[in-house]
Amino acid sequence: MENLNTRWVLGHKVTVHDTSGDYDLMYAETPPHVPGPPPHLHNSYKESFLILEGEMEFMVNGEIRNVRAGESVDIPPKTLHTFGNKSDTPCKWINIHSPKGFREFFEQMGLPANQESAQQNSVTPEIIGKVIATAADFDMMIPA
Repeated sequence: MENLNTRWVLGHKVTVHDTSGDYDLMYAETPPHVPGPPPHLHNSYKESFLILEGEMEFMVNGEIRNVRAGESVDIPPKTLHTFGNKSDTPCKWINIHSPKGFREFFEQMGLPANQESAQQNSVTPEIIGKVIATAADFDMMIPA
C-alpha cells in the first residue's frame, strides 16, 4: 500500500515520515537520469543525505561528488548544493532536515503518488516555476 505521505516532487518520489525530534525525515526514490532541484541553500536548515541503493551526484559549494550506497553527505546551513541521479539505475535515499519545517516544501510542491502521471506532472514548467517563485518561503534560497 502506498503511504499517504508519498508525493512526487520535481521527479523524485518522496515519503515524509513523522518524527518526535526537531528534524524532518524523508525516504526518497529517484529514477535514473532525474536531475535535482536548482542549486540552492538553506539559511537555517542543516541537511543530510544517506544513499541506500544506487548512487547520486551531488554538487556542494561547486564541488561535484558521486555518492554511492552506504555513503552520506552532510550539508551545513548557507551551503550551495544540488543533486541528481545521472546513473542508469534508481537511487534510494534518506534525507533529514534540522530543525523541523522543510517537510512543508515536499507537502506543498509535491503531487500525490497515486495521482495519474504524477512523476511527469511534477516536472512541468508550471510546477518548476511555482517552486522557483515560492522557494524562499521554505528557506530554500536560489541564487540569481
